[in-house]
Amino acid sequence: MKWKWPEAARQWKGALGKYSYVLLVMAAGAALLLLPSGGRDSPPEEVPAREEGASFDLEGFERKLERALSLVEGAGETQVVLTLDGGSRQVLARNQDKDGNGGGSNTVVTVGKGSGQQEVVPLQTVAPQFRGALIVCPGGGDAATRLRLIEAVSALTGLGSDRISVCASKP
Repeated sequence: MKWKWPEAARQWKGALGKYSYVLLVMAAGAALLLLPSGGRDSPPEEVPAREEGASFDLEGFERKLERALSLVEGAGETQVVLTLDGGSRQVLARNQDKDGNGGGSNTVVTVGKGSGQQEVVPLQTVAPQFRGALIVCPGGGDAATRLRLIEAVSALTGLGSDRISVCASKP
């Protein structure tokens, strides 16, 4: 059993020469992975406090919609009134345990916040559904303007054209 060190060394040297750039990129990536991702002395990022019972800002949405619809050709200054079906709600995380008899239990997942306080784990917040919309503007009497306004409100709220009313305002 002979060791062929010189021949093996030449093969390694050839392989390293052939793949030197690939190995250099891999080494740089490994070095970057070893670097710390954040300073330990910096304070943690503050997460904005979540309001209990936080709801959809209907007035803010109406103002935003009014500004956008006022830019529609022929509409003029608009006023928008939206109605909602209920309020916003949260879908909570649940833990389902099943036993061998086909029965089971369904419990809401909570997380301890310390000092005996518990907080539920929300999976998502579902915005309320719109029930109807009223748009009042000087150009509401023109059929083409009405159509553009109805299409715009329908696209933004998901309402059908039968639930959107466009009226001309007083001169």
